[in-house]
Amino acid sequence: MSWFSSSRRWESGPWSLQLRDDEIADLSYDGTRVLRSVRTVVRDRNWDTAPLIVDRVRETDVTLTLHVRSEELGSSFRGIVRVEARAAGLVVLTDLESQHPFETNRTGLVVLHPPQLAGTALTVAHPGGLSDQTRFPEAISPHQPVIDIAALAWEHAGLSVAMEFSGDVFEMEDQRNWTDASYKTYSRPLTLPFPYPVAAGERVQQSVMIRARRVRAPFEADAGADRITLTAGGRFPTIALGAATGPDPAPAVAPIGSEVLVELDLATPNWRAALDRTARAGLPLDVRFALDPAEAGEIEALAEATAALRGIDVVRVGAFERSGDARDVTDADVAAAVRSALADAGAAVAVIGGSRSHFTELNRERHRVPDDLDGWATTVTPLFHALGTEQLVESVAMQRLVARQTVGDAGGRPVHFGPVCLRPRFNNVATAPQPGPTRSDLSEGYGAEFTGAVDPRQSAAELAAWTIASAAALGIAGVASLAYFEEWGPRGIRTASGDPLPVTTALEELAAMAGGELLSGESPDGLIWAIGSRGNGVESALVANLAAAARVVRVSLPSGDIEVSVPACGWVRVGR
Repeated sequence: MSWFSSSRRWESGPWSLQLRDDEIADLSYDGTRVLRSVRTVVRDRNWDTAPLIVDRVRETDVTLTLHVRSEELGSSFRGIVRVEARAAGLVVLTDLESQHPFETNRTGLVVLHPPQLAGTALTVAHPGGLSDQTRFPEAISPHQPVIDIAALAWEHAGLSVAMEFSGDVFEMEDQRNWTDASYKTYSRPLTLPFPYPVAAGERVQQSVMIRARRVRAPFEADAGADRITLTAGGRFPTIALGAATGPDPAPAVAPIGSEVLVELDLATPNWRAALDRTARAGLPLDVRFALDPAEAGEIEALAEATAALRGIDVVRVGAFERSGDARDVTDADVAAAVRSALADAGAAVAVIGGSRSHFTELNRERHRVPDDLDGWATTVTPLFHALGTEQLVESVAMQRLVARQTVGDAGGRPVHFGPVCLRPRFNNVATAPQPGPTRSDLSEGYGAEFTGAVDPRQSAAELAAWTIASAAALGIAGVASLAYFEEWGPRGIRTASGDPLPVTTALEELAAMAGGELLSGESPDGLIWAIGSRGNGVESALVANLAAAARVVRVSLPSGDIEVSVPACGWVRVGR
């Protein structure tokens, strides 16, 4: 696949948008973006998304009509998504009919508000006619910041905007939890039971009316938008790789970075084989266990696992509940079980915890995470809600927000991010049992080989720049380690036969900086990023450009400025 999604522009009077397949993106009024996106989604009982197939597009001066259908995951919807420019404003509507019975967790319109609205005053009208005042959250909100929505209104960037929803009751969640660059307004409320049935012949009809007017002159771009200032503070984080989860035979590859992060589900039959294969890389291990201390035999499995760490250089151990109210989070029970098992094995190892799925779970379940852990851990998987490259690029600025909030909440404890990867390693919201290995060896692979998705951009040249940008966003003082992708395989930095992919060089460059003094700074626009290291009188930095055009960037290091041209979706190394 190409790195950027193809799109077409549609305009009607002061309104404009980009059509990217089924997504109505970057919806703008008078040249100012109002919404990040509006789209129709079809999600099954496991929250998996059935893609909408666009059979044809019909365009006039005042309408844009998509004739769509869905076929995957047992869905069979047929209908339209249409944009209508009216005198009163812009309407986006969906009208879908299900050909067969279908169980869904959500089918209908989803509206994405841009993250630049953080802190903006918001008026919320409710279905009963009452209204109240609130704000778009500044800190990443763990739970729905707004519920019971019939209409919304706000002012931002010189525009007064109002939206009215019909066809269902809507609510909002903060998608920055998943490093999505948006607040999402959606139906149906999560307090209602799900999945819920859609009968054969039943129609889903929803619409949103958007009104806007100019109240102030538009914001002028900063003339210094191509400058990044790097300042010294903290140590450059350790760079690690995730352990390969693909099937044997494993290729012979040279290690990269200082550690390997291996995730072991103690309910699977081949966790020992996975540990043994990872240890053969010869690097220190960051070991993460998934277990349920209440399940029969799992405490015994934990004792066997911690005993198996004898003779292996282990830098830290993390543990997470597999199920229950603390699913995918470290709670007091699992932390105590791991500490006890390590003590019985005679292993003095740092015990860390947090969440193994998304920052979302750490943010929502912070009260469960013990305060006496030796460090915090969480992950980044930006292609969770949507798969477009725009989603991937925009997530980098959100990663900086997640890093700041995690470091702040950790209260001085070191923070470990990883694995950082493109798509989730498992579906943490699935209601059906997840597949897994059946053998005690690695002939089938393990972990993400069964439960994770593969993304074609893993082999793209542009992923190298994205990885450097991600490290620049996450690499702030207080972050001790960053673990990316896998050693090899379809989710790795090398192919299954061991051939390096373009991202390999980027990680080698990052790993070479580890141990020095960290040089970090802010991106002026979320598209150009830089991270550096200082040691032995030498300053060096990696500069990444995620834009579709080359940029000339002025990087301010502590010792002086360097001006460098960075190719589109590329990166360069600079130093003094």
